[in-house]
Amino acid sequence: MGFLLTPLFLSLFLLFSHQTNAHNLNLFATNATTPTTNNTSSVRKLSGRCNLFRGKWVYDPSYPLYDPSTCPFIDPQFNCQKYGRPDSLYQKYRWQPLSCSIPRFNAFDFLAKYKGKKIMFVGDSLSLNQFNSLACMIHSSVPKTRTTFTKNGALSTVTFQDYGLQLFLYRTAYLVDLDHEQIGKVLKIDSIKSGDAWRGMNVLVFNTWHWWTHTGIAQPFDYIQEGKKLYKDMNRFIAFYKGLTTWARWVNINVNPAQTKVFFLGISPVHYEGRDWNQPARSCKSETQPFFGLKYPAGTPMAWVVVNKVLSRIKKPVQFLDVTTLSQYRKDAHPEGYSGVMATDCSHWCLPGLPDTWNVLLHATLFG
Repeated sequence: MGFLLTPLFLSLFLLFSHQTNAHNLNLFATNATTPTTNNTSSVRKLSGRCNLFRGKWVYDPSYPLYDPSTCPFIDPQFNCQKYGRPDSLYQKYRWQPLSCSIPRFNAFDFLAKYKGKKIMFVGDSLSLNQFNSLACMIHSSVPKTRTTFTKNGALSTVTFQDYGLQLFLYRTAYLVDLDHEQIGKVLKIDSIKSGDAWRGMNVLVFNTWHWWTHTGIAQPFDYIQEGKKLYKDMNRFIAFYKGLTTWARWVNINVNPAQTKVFFLGISPVHYEGRDWNQPARSCKSETQPFFGLKYPAGTPMAWVVVNKVLSRIKKPVQFLDVTTLSQYRKDAHPEGYSGVMATDCSHWCLPGLPDTWNVLLHATLFG
């Protein structure tokens, strides 16, 4: 099946588990970025010959793409202006690839092509960020169209009734199952029961990583289970690899590429430690401009390497929205202390803001 955790792969993880910079894993990184399976084109698919994910941030006075005060779909924790963020320059940056241009998001074009379709974001609160963003990007162009919003457990839905377009969010921190049992909360890295809710979509956009790093009181599980074996804990990169492998197996078995396009959103970075961009005394707090260097000092996250390894082995077409590097540059785009929830939030993103670019790239890849 191509999904076995090889001894070499396992030993590399164990040896370098304390490192998060993928540049220290040259051999492994090479394997991850040059897949040898016949899925290479779908994993690394770009628009023509243009690499949409290599570029720079440029000031654009025509941004943002919508007014947050008029969008009913922004979760309050992402509405930074509502909670008093004094600057708005972070809303004015547009991603510019080095070798081509990205078409500006056109909501009418999007609605025309996806009339009567279903698009689902599956993942954690970063998926909520992206889900809110796309709903606002569409709503800004058709503010008078009839819409409904419903929420039922893990599933939220925005429907643009006049177009029959439905946007779904399925909240699941790990993609794999987190079950409440007699012994406590168990993270089952080889089980996906919630996948039934993901069927029947025209587009699926998956995301996970944010919660895999949580430990201590922030950790939402008591045990990790694989097969019949229970573990009090596990190397998180190994657990992440095994969990993503379970997800990849689900895609291989359940997705019909003729009916459903599948995307995986790259690792969304955090900016709690300024040493990542060579300013060790800082965090995202009070940052007002992107990082403008050619190479982000912190390098490529190890989690990105894991994602690429799994995607290189998947049999069904999955397109990688490789937003990690362009998001690393946006140390200025977090809620900071203006979320109404966290004293300092350097992991989620203000809206309007960076997730709008994720959706511009999604749009360009869907229609490119």
